[in-house]
Amino acid sequence: MALGLKGKVAVVTGGTEGIGRATALKLAQEGARVAICARRAALLDKTADEIKKTGAEALAVVADISKAADVERFINAVVERFGRIDILVNNAGTSARGRFLEVDDAAWSADLELKLFGAIRCTRLAVPHMKKQGGGRIINITISSAKQPGAQSMPTSVSRAAGLALTKALSKEFAADNILVNTVCIGKIKSGQHERRYTKEGISADQYYSQMAKDVPLGRVGEAEEVANVIAFLASDAASYVTGSSINLDGGISGVL
Repeated sequence: MALGLKGKVAVVTGGTEGIGRATALKLAQEGARVAICARRAALLDKTADEIKKTGAEALAVVADISKAADVERFINAVVERFGRIDILVNNAGTSARGRFLEVDDAAWSADLELKLFGAIRCTRLAVPHMKKQGGGRIINITISSAKQPGAQSMPTSVSRAAGLALTKALSKEFAADNILVNTVCIGKIKSGQHERRYTKEGISADQYYSQMAKDVPLGRVGEAEEVANVIAFLASDAASYVTGSSINLDGGISGVL
């Protein structure tokens, strides 16, 4: 199915590993021009080269999405290079979980700055450009457990729950501008973070992911490319009547829709 992304400009934060990388490559394969940012220059250059091999244009900018000045510099660079923004994927984030009494103010602040304020700032700067061209797509990456938080799940469950509220509010505010806003609520997905963990623990990827998958109804951990496919759909003409929605992409682990 043609997704109608040829020539579109897509912005993907945290675009060098896992879901971000897979999404950037998927959008590029569908014909979009792709801008990515992350903190590590070497990984950015590597991913940008992969994007270019698809035949798509790529822009890679070193930026820390938790810093307002970096966000502004990144978005300005995208507009200067491509002249527009059609798709924004607010993906940058990490998994930070702990016992409530052990999570200090610094950890709360860092998590909210990265996951919530990063999305807020990117969206605030991207929306005026989307309005000028008659519409756009915003896809926020959150987690399915934000709808049903468990013990020892903070600060991530709280910052991601705020991302759900942000998605719904934005979808209503900008519907008249044909800016569609949705969220993909991920579960257990293979990523660079997990790779670093099992490497540190000295166990194989198969052992690590097999252990993780024990409570997943589908019996396995998801692939980043599976998330990218859903993001590409939401960014496409095929999803032209979908806004304010959340899609659980967690192998059935969530107890809520």
